[in-house]
Amino acid sequence: MSNNNPLAVVILAAGKGTRMKSDKPKVMHELLGLPMINWVLNSVEQLNPDRTIIVIGQGMDDLAAAVAPHETVVQITQDGTGSALKSAMGALQDFDGDILVLLGDTPLISLETMSGLISARYQCAQTGISVLGMYLDNPYGYGRLLIDNEGTLQDIREEKDASAEEKQVNIVNTGAFCMDATKVNDWLGELVNVNASGEYYITDIPEIAARKGVKTSVAVTNNPKEVQGCNTRIHLSELEQYAQVKLREKFMNEGVVMQDPSSVYLHHDTKISSGVLIEPNVYFGKDVSVGANVHIKAFCHFEGANIGDNTIIGPFARLRPGSEIGKEVRIGNFVEIKKSQIGDRSKISHLGYVGDCTMGKDVNFSCGAITVNYDGFDKHQTVIGDGTMIGSNVNLVAPVNLGNGTFIAAGSTITADVPPNALSVERGKAKTIEGWAAAYRKRKGG
Repeated sequence: MSNNNPLAVVILAAGKGTRMKSDKPKVMHELLGLPMINWVLNSVEQLNPDRTIIVIGQGMDDLAAAVAPHETVVQITQDGTGSALKSAMGALQDFDGDILVLLGDTPLISLETMSGLISARYQCAQTGISVLGMYLDNPYGYGRLLIDNEGTLQDIREEKDASAEEKQVNIVNTGAFCMDATKVNDWLGELVNVNASGEYYITDIPEIAARKGVKTSVAVTNNPKEVQGCNTRIHLSELEQYAQVKLREKFMNEGVVMQDPSSVYLHHDTKISSGVLIEPNVYFGKDVSVGANVHIKAFCHFEGANIGDNTIIGPFARLRPGSEIGKEVRIGNFVEIKKSQIGDRSKISHLGYVGDCTMGKDVNFSCGAITVNYDGFDKHQTVIGDGTMIGSNVNLVAPVNLGNGTFIAAGSTITADVPPNALSVERGKAKTIEGWAAAYRKRKGG
């Protein structure tokens, strides 16, 4: 059978963060810096569904904001997945098509897996439901899929309600379903909560449908990690590690070299071009873009930074939000840059701070030099022209503007603008008192 039906996606996301020991809704906990619910939505959007509805709990305004502009409905009483789906059906009363039901705490489900589940709904004319299953060596805690000899699902038995024989079944429910929308309300109307948890389960629907002559087919994912649920901080860390591995592999397959991939931590929106070399222990936070053939040395930390081609950074360098690094720049050890533009071929080789600065091309910013950008109340700008030489241990007290080609003598504190091609020196006159040290030690008995 072919599938030309409209598609609505319902994502069940009303769970609290109780087992996470958190006040946040469970699906708002992050993988690679992105809430779990947004991972699911990113996959769902690839299906181009006609409707997407997220079922949330009462008071979950932050969750509603995170999924906007998608529609949300509130599950007033959190008494099971069946009750959650019923909450969504109020917004789908006139919908004639397929309803894909997903769990908001299974963030890594893929387009391929969802498409296979939808296709399974059309196994034959009598098939009104498909359920996504997976094989597990240790199925403890999961609902078992009880399948007859013809491959049709007869029932889903939750762990708490399963017999000893049923607990031996190792194909389990993942929580994802595709259903004929025209029949869902009838099936939901027959749900009862006679079970160990006293809840209304979606998993009871296949048995209800079977009594009415409607079959349930089973689609199986070959990758259990895609549909691994997340109920605890330990589960979250396991998913984080898996997602990190997949993203690292993606970049390496695109030509990025990672000397120790397990020590490189990425954000979901990290962008790294081909030819980049990354040494161990590098952290990419939110909104970082790395150009081609960049060399990132060990122990660097980046957030909100764009790094130009053929630049060398580190070791032990930190780029904070607003850092715009040009091409062929050299940023060395123990350098911190914040909200600054660094021109092509400029060098900040070691022990420096550059904040709220526009630095031109071919600047040499020597060891120990800093921009003094904060007066205790406001931040101020430093402008450094092309080809400027900043000596060691220089303080540039903003606001200050250094013209092109200026030289700033080592040890100077610059508080006024410097014209192009000038030398600026600010040092107190040295005073030497001969014999003072020896006399001092003698007085102290040294």
